[in-house]
Amino acid sequence: MPDNLLQRSVTTSVARNLANTTKTSPKMMSITPRWLLSLLPWVQVEGGTYRVNRTKVELSKAERIGIEFANGVASFPPESLRSVPLFSGLPGPVIDRMAKKFATQEVSLGNKLVVEGKGGNEFFIIAHGQVEVLSKGAHGTDLRIALLTEGEFFGEVDVVSDKPSDVTIRTITPCVLMTLSRKDLDAVLKELPNLKTDFKNAIDQHVELRSTVNRYGERNIDLVSGFAENVEIPETFVDYSAHPREYSLSSVQTVVRVHTRVSDLYNGPFNQLEEQMRLTIEGIKERQEWELINSQKFGLIHSVDPAMRISTRYGAPTPDDLDELLALVWKKPAFFLAHPKAIAAFERECTWRGVPPVTMNLFGTPVIMWRGVPLVPCDKLEINSRYQANLSFGTTSILLLRVGEADQGVVGLHQMGISGEIMPSLSARLMGLDSLGVASYLLTLYFSCAVLTDDALGVLENVEVGYYHDYRDRGHKGFEDGLGI
Repeated sequence: MPDNLLQRSVTTSVARNLANTTKTSPKMMSITPRWLLSLLPWVQVEGGTYRVNRTKVELSKAERIGIEFANGVASFPPESLRSVPLFSGLPGPVIDRMAKKFATQEVSLGNKLVVEGKGGNEFFIIAHGQVEVLSKGAHGTDLRIALLTEGEFFGEVDVVSDKPSDVTIRTITPCVLMTLSRKDLDAVLKELPNLKTDFKNAIDQHVELRSTVNRYGERNIDLVSGFAENVEIPETFVDYSAHPREYSLSSVQTVVRVHTRVSDLYNGPFNQLEEQMRLTIEGIKERQEWELINSQKFGLIHSVDPAMRISTRYGAPTPDDLDELLALVWKKPAFFLAHPKAIAAFERECTWRGVPPVTMNLFGTPVIMWRGVPLVPCDKLEINSRYQANLSFGTTSILLLRVGEADQGVVGLHQMGISGEIMPSLSARLMGLDSLGVASYLLTLYFSCAVLTDDALGVLENVEVGYYHDYRDRGHKGFEDGLGI
């Protein structure tokens, strides 16, 4: 206060020392809505173990081959070739010799690797990049029937037969390919003449087995239908998997420590122990959702069957890409799960095409939908970026789930009724006081996640979140045409 002014009242700065302040409970920015935990149906698990019984799969499914790069050289373990169903029954020595015969080649964009109507006579494994598979449609136009990416393969039938190829395959990005020619395969069989018959038998058995199973690899159920009389009714049975997968409950644990002096003297207006517990539980729940998505043992990202994985066509997630994902998980799809940046990238693609998605309310929050299926935001789907501090660009994945035991979908697993339970499957136990008067509480959450059938979960990979359209170079009429106006 200036010296020339006489103080005529108590100042606000000292008066507030006598006033009660209005306080909030502690806030934490890392808390998210965690919609996945709310949308998953939770199953009570007795004994900490959940067994998923399935029908027996007679024909092994194609799996991606893990390619490793060391000093710029691509390689893979020889046993990985058994991920190719046609090669799954080959003798071990043949597999080992085949793996050594693979050559690595770099191929530019737009190169045709296989031409329809001609014999390819070469087996390809994609170490890096993407290729598209084209086939002539009924009206003579080239139709894209598949998009293959890292770890996937093609040409396995061409390398063991002389039939002309019925597809055209070309690169849509610069690619690094590992190739095995028919000449190299013949050289392997010449080196192992005593196994040549075993090789042929293994291939023939695979082809024969394919005729007896459905597209999921399960043996067909023999049936008869129609009005014909004197037809013998076939006999059949459904076999079960001899080694069903079992899920053991995982746990997240921590110890909360609170000094008794703090909880005794500073408990108003907020209970210190309760606030410490509440904030710690929020952190536990955040970690739970992250584990449900990213755990190597049971996380959704790592539980997707290879046949249920597709890649974006142009990087950015387009309506076509989500339609393709819906075509995979077409039996009662429940919701998409995507990073908020991926959802924003999809909305930009919709805006560019003039097809803005509709919005619904989910737990009181507006969420966009595509084809009637909500896109649920979740920041636990990680973005792979060269600069981890900047997630404005990079690639991520979009999941699509069917949920519930009745629909053979995805379910969450927990065990309620544990000792010291304060929430379903979450316990808090007093561990005691130390000599300094600090009380310790053990918090434990038990949970897991199970995919009941392979077609309950699909993923759209290589989703680029940093692509933006430039509207400035478009005239008014061009802009309207682009939006479909």
